[in-house]
Amino acid sequence: MSDTSWTDRIVGERMTVDQEFSSRIAESQFSNQQWSLIMTATEFEIDHPDDPDRARIVADTEKVDQILPELENLDARMGAMGGQGGGGGSSSSGGVVSDILGALGLGGDGDGHEEQRRAAERLTQEYADELQAQLESKGRWESVRQAVADDG
Repeated sequence: MSDTSWTDRIVGERMTVDQEFSSRIAESQFSNQQWSLIMTATEFEIDHPDDPDRARIVADTEKVDQILPELENLDARMGAMGGQGGGGGSSSSGGVVSDILGALGLGGDGDGHEEQRRAAERLTQEYADELQAQLESKGRWESVRQAVADDG
């Protein structure tokens, strides 16, 4: 399936969903910078494009694991610059040393990464659902789904 072609065709809808989804990001544990990084690591696919009843946009977050350590680094940098890291970012309460050790992969039990990964998966799938709803409301879903089915 050629992800580029169908996703390039829906840039306008993505921009609309980005704007509408910004309040959801503000309520989440992720800062805008962290969300941008998560979205960079996320690919969107259409599952079951040949079946109009089962077809849906899904978020492929396989590469998100690779950027999880950087999410903490972004949060730490935002805090060091006096900025707000977003809805929470780091969940540890051990202070700066604990945060630095965690960012380096030293100390801690790694549950923070697992929690962040699950939260990123949930949020990116919510985004995918909103994107599909946007395409459906604009009458574009069927043509996008069919284009992916034809490429497959």
